[in-house]
Amino acid sequence: MFTKLNLPTYSFRTTQESGKLRIFDEIRKKFLVLTPEEWVRQNFVRFLIEEKGFPAQLMALESGLKVNQNQFRADLLVYDRAGQPLLVVEFKAPTVKVTQETFDQVARYNMKFQVPYVIVSNGLSHYCCQIDFSTKTYSFLKEIPAFGELIG
Repeated sequence: MFTKLNLPTYSFRTTQESGKLRIFDEIRKKFLVLTPEEWVRQNFVRFLIEEKGFPAQLMALESGLKVNQNQFRADLLVYDRAGQPLLVVEFKAPTVKVTQETFDQVARYNMKFQVPYVIVSNGLSHYCCQIDFSTKTYSFLKEIPAFGELIG
C-alpha cells in the first residue's frame, strides 16, 4: 500500500470511496483521503498513543493558527492535562526530505503556540527538539519522550 515507515506496524480501518482510498482518523472520527502525508500522520499518532502513552483526547489535528496575517495549520498539537499546548508536530510524506525549511515552518508555528517540544517526521526520520525560551535555544533529543516525561 504505502511506504513502510520507521515506526511499529499498526492496522487501520480503510475504505474505497469515489475511487480514492480513505483511512479512518480515530482522533477526528472520520474517514480521510489516504495521502502519503496522512499515512505518516496516522501512524505517528498511533505511535504516540500506543508506545509513548499520549492521551488521544489531548491531541488536536490540523489546528489552525495565524502568523503575521497568514493562516496555517499545525499537523498535530498536543496539550498537557491543564489544557496548555505542550508539543507541536509537523508531518511530511516519506518522499519529502526533512530540511532546515521544515524546521523553519514548525518554528513559525511555535512562535504562536510557544510549546516546549517540537517534532518533525516524514515517517522515516523523526526529530524531536526541546525549546528553552529563557535562553532562546533548542536541543535535539535522542528519542521521542513518553508523555509522562514531558509533563514531569
